[in-house]
Amino acid sequence: MPADKAPGAPAAATVGKAGDSMEGLATVYSDKLNGRKTANGQIFSQQALTAAHPSLAFGTRVKVTNTKNLKSVEVRINDRGPTQAGRVIDLSRAAAGKIGIQKTGMAPVKLEIVGEPAAKKAPK
Repeated sequence: MPADKAPGAPAAATVGKAGDSMEGLATVYSDKLNGRKTANGQIFSQQALTAAHPSLAFGTRVKVTNTKNLKSVEVRINDRGPTQAGRVIDLSRAAAGKIGIQKTGMAPVKLEIVGEPAAKKAPK
């Protein structure tokens, strides 16, 4: 581990390109986190179509497909996590419900970047 990176510190944000994909396990956010601030400062809501990813830039739009039933949902990255090996995304309950994992809490998924974060406008 690099000396300048503390254990458990969030990974630096990476900007993926539309069409980039990855596979792994999706999990569902704990209800304990509802109403708390996410890593980008927004208040987390289980009803929003949002997700946490270890490194994708905040605002990235990702299509999440459950590889067992082929159901998909589009989410916006606004938090960091998960930290467990093999897990690639944490989903809100609303997003998890769209792909049929709200009861099991975990499923194999494919992630595909469908939209990059909006570029910040320079101050005038």
